[in-house]
Amino acid sequence: MHNHASSESPTLDKLSLSTKLAYGAGDLGTAITANILAVFLLIFFTDVAGLGAGLAGSILLIGKVWDAINDPIVGILSDRSHSRWGRRLPWLIVGSVPFGIFFFLQWLVPHFSDNPSTNQWGLFWYYVVIAIIFNSFYTIVNLPYTALTPELTQDYDERTSLNSYRFAFSISGSILSLLLALGIFSAFKGDPTKQYLVLGAVCGVISILPLYWCVWGTRKRVMVTERLRQETSSGESLPYLEQLKIAFTNRPFLYVIGIYLCSWLAVQNTVAIIPYFVKNWMGLTDADFTKVVIAVQVTGLVMLFVWSEVSKRVGKKVVYFMGMSLWIIAEIGLFFLQPGQNGLMYLLAVMAGFGVSTAYLIPWSMIPDVIELDELNTGQRREGIFYGFMVLLQKVGLAIGLFLVGQVLEYSGFVATAAGQAAPMQPPAALWAIRLLIGPVPTVILLVGLLLTYFYPITREVHAEILLKLQERKRNQAQDKV
Repeated sequence: MHNHASSESPTLDKLSLSTKLAYGAGDLGTAITANILAVFLLIFFTDVAGLGAGLAGSILLIGKVWDAINDPIVGILSDRSHSRWGRRLPWLIVGSVPFGIFFFLQWLVPHFSDNPSTNQWGLFWYYVVIAIIFNSFYTIVNLPYTALTPELTQDYDERTSLNSYRFAFSISGSILSLLLALGIFSAFKGDPTKQYLVLGAVCGVISILPLYWCVWGTRKRVMVTERLRQETSSGESLPYLEQLKIAFTNRPFLYVIGIYLCSWLAVQNTVAIIPYFVKNWMGLTDADFTKVVIAVQVTGLVMLFVWSEVSKRVGKKVVYFMGMSLWIIAEIGLFFLQPGQNGLMYLLAVMAGFGVSTAYLIPWSMIPDVIELDELNTGQRREGIFYGFMVLLQKVGLAIGLFLVGQVLEYSGFVATAAGQAAPMQPPAALWAIRLLIGPVPTVILLVGLLLTYFYPITREVHAEILLKLQERKRNQAQDKV
């Protein structure tokens, strides 16, 4: 049996490059779709479909309320799945194609009535239904994928490295989606309906393929892990409510979800308001705000690997503090930015990218450590329930960000663009609201995240102690079976 302790055994060894690349690819498709939705969906609703800002924001919130139900369910079901390919990969195989199809359907603008009010409500309910179905399939592929991390390696630093590859693909997908948007918008100038329809179709197709690369490239490692898990598992499954109770009495887990919610809420709030800030406050174009987001994400991509190396020397908490401090400075700078200061705008976007990369990297590197603590306390590996809440929080952060942006714009007197007409001038109250949403609001959220990070208790040393206790328990179990 000791011959299996090679590069493909789920212990403290190093992962092969091919395994890391395949795992990372699994986040490419979901990143493409998530980024397109975060950057363009709200402005698509208000400026192309012609929905009011409040109604548009509500669509996103309703879709995520459904996620509050389906995320934990999929997490628990994936924990209980049985397959020779492990517990997670069959979900990716089944859900990938419908995931791409329903992403595309969100970019149609069906006509329900010549009466503007009736047509508004027809569009509202169409987008609500499509959002619920799409979000269900997003969960089906993304949640089991994220739960693969602790099944691939138990090494503290190797997990940070693995997440570097994951988010390198994730941010690359975000950048690719924006480059595609620039190209498609340029090719179909003057026809926004067709621009978004083509963008939805292209990104929908591209988003499917990397999921199958992930399945194929990680299957051997996952199958070995699953065999060993079945040999050491007690086989008992706790009731759902008992699992929730244990998860939420895990104090480090509460810190991680708080840190992640603050990070992701700030990311999504900023991404949602950037198009309005660049177009309405800075007086620039759709292409310009796309370039600003690209500047943030290219910087974030480069910094992922820098922060990963720095983390090995100073730890995850210090890296998070460093990145968030730079991001907060950038957010404050954007609040004071004036029209015409385009060069400074791009400099602040690059500075924000330093922080955004840590918002991706650090919380997701913390969660496997929390899962090991849970295993030490309960004797079970329940990645699904923990990752279920992490994926839920990611989408709740997106939904709350978009909903709040929509509501604030609505109450500030923001004027939606009527379908086929030029963009109107916005009132001073709407411009002030846009500036508040780009600066002070995410700054406050990030400061709360920093406070939670300061008190997060699992250090590298604490994690090493947890692993030693787990290994000792498994050795005792193996001896008892003999």
